[in-house]
Amino acid sequence: MKGYVILISVVAALGGLLFGFDTAVISGTINFIQPYFGLSEAGLGWAVSSLLFGSIGGVFIAGKAGDHFGRKKVLMLAAFLFLLSAIGSASAHVLIFFLISRILGGIAVGIASILSPMYIAELAPAKYRGTLVSMNQLAIVIGILVAFFSNYLLVGTGVNNWRWMLLVMAVPAIVLFFSLFLVPESPRWLVARNRNDEALKVLIKTSGKETAQAELLEIEDTLKNQEESTFSELLSPRIRPLLFIGIILAVFQQITGINTIMYYAPKIFANVGQSNDTALLQTLMIGGTNLIFTLMAMALIDRFGRKLLIIFGTTGMMLMLTGLSILFFTNQTSGVLVLIFILGYCAFFSASLGPTVWVMVAELFPNRLRSKGMSVAVVALWIACTIVTIAFPIMLEKLSGGITFMIFALICLANLLYVLKYVPETKGKTLEQLEKLFEVRGIEIKE
Repeated sequence: MKGYVILISVVAALGGLLFGFDTAVISGTINFIQPYFGLSEAGLGWAVSSLLFGSIGGVFIAGKAGDHFGRKKVLMLAAFLFLLSAIGSASAHVLIFFLISRILGGIAVGIASILSPMYIAELAPAKYRGTLVSMNQLAIVIGILVAFFSNYLLVGTGVNNWRWMLLVMAVPAIVLFFSLFLVPESPRWLVARNRNDEALKVLIKTSGKETAQAELLEIEDTLKNQEESTFSELLSPRIRPLLFIGIILAVFQQITGINTIMYYAPKIFANVGQSNDTALLQTLMIGGTNLIFTLMAMALIDRFGRKLLIIFGTTGMMLMLTGLSILFFTNQTSGVLVLIFILGYCAFFSASLGPTVWVMVAELFPNRLRSKGMSVAVVALWIACTIVTIAFPIMLEKLSGGITFMIFALICLANLLYVLKYVPETKGKTLEQLEKLFEVRGIEIKE
């Protein structure tokens, strides 16, 4: 039973791997596509963020299409779009074709960012849900690491090196597409479509015969006599506080600055005097750090809970960014300390905000509103990511590294204060139990 659930989670998490790869692979190409397409700093920001504009559209596609066609079929669409994006961006000779291809990849990223964690959350037993949904974040950081590693290996392949870097994504896209034939549809989606017998068969395989029938009845109870959900219901007095928590957590995950490192690390290292080869090697170290500390988060998230990890990690991120800011203010950026603070920042993020936000956004909303609630929260995430991605190279140029990283440190402080006061704990309960607890007791869930 446990092996079957792990298989399902691994297949779904391949969407996260492609999500991570596609968002990070651009970092290794920016020092080559900027002169190739003749981009200014602002133009580079727009080119890098083109994927993110597609991601916003992909989130909306995921919510509606995922409810109508099922999680599994729409993930297959995402795999196909990842493949098109890889081939298109790698073969682009004009900027507009490059941007269109990246936008297609962004649509796939948006779909995967919603449906991969949602699909895992809806299939995972409550006891292991935090760990299994965190597999999606693990896959994201593995995708980032693979992107950094392949970029480093391909940097010496000549003037077309950036094309090979982008084309690598075609391989996992094909693997995801065919792997999805091996896994079932979400039992909660099946019940919503009155396919209860099929849902029971899936629950027996994922939860065991002893609890499958009771879990099916619990799912039926939360969905019975309920009409098709609408986005306006997210603003009802009972759901609105949960929506705000989901949005604010998602936005803070991005505006604390993580993707400025993921997208622009080679540029940051180049700006402090490193060669392209050395900058890509140091970026590879970032990918390794992300992987190690995401594994740590997976081991801890169902033991200590989501909230404690966020508090611990955000505090560490704030300290690392403050140290990085001081180095830039004092012109001490030529040594190894810049790398240490960046690695420390990534470690704290990967052990906290990275996986926990995706888990909590998948847990907060009732069954019938989950796809729509997640869609709104993740759209907010991608909008925040887009703004930061466009603004960062301009901030670095106009404000200096010291001011830029201090701004991100202050945002971490704001996130810490918000989580301490407003964010509930959600570990250890089924999605249906959480739904009833939110309804009866509001959002003040205590262990």
